[in-house]
Amino acid sequence: MDTLQLEALLDGGEETDSIEFKGAMNWDKKGLVKDILAMANVRDGGRIIIGVEDGTFQRQGLTEDQIQTYNLDIMRDQIAPFADPMVQFRCEIVADREGRRYAVLEIASFEFTPVICRRGGEDVHAGTLYFRSRARRPQSARVENSTDLREIIEIATVRTMQRFGRLGLVAEVSKPYDYGSELEGL
Repeated sequence: MDTLQLEALLDGGEETDSIEFKGAMNWDKKGLVKDILAMANVRDGGRIIIGVEDGTFQRQGLTEDQIQTYNLDIMRDQIAPFADPMVQFRCEIVADREGRRYAVLEIASFEFTPVICRRGGEDVHAGTLYFRSRARRPQSARVENSTDLREIIEIATVRTMQRFGRLGLVAEVSKPYDYGSELEGL
């Protein structure tokens, strides 16, 4: 991500199902694990931008000391015990046009199987699917309705079918049974 892409997100000034803003802070798995798990279950994944005041969207940026806490290897090691399957994400430090720097976490959507919370913690519960719904106010929350669960299942189904197609495992289309010929004499 470059400054222009960051500016486009910051100028939009609103959270969506795939964009979350967090105030300036050190890396803290407790405060971010639910958001990371939820973004992994969104169709195209999402971004968490750290250094923007949540609610007011006032640009804060991060201090050098805060930036030093965003070590990708440590971050991945700390999130891994909570995610099944593992969540793919990366972290970039990006400056806005005024030189303030932000941590931008880019979370990839799950590959084939939705991400389930494997281990409970301060703000997460084992065995729970987290999601960011397009139908409600943007927030990372447990899946609690059929619409959100159906969307996750549909994403997983399509991706699995695409994977099987790439492997040459395509379902054979069979000719429907001709009941009319069987009932012809009646």
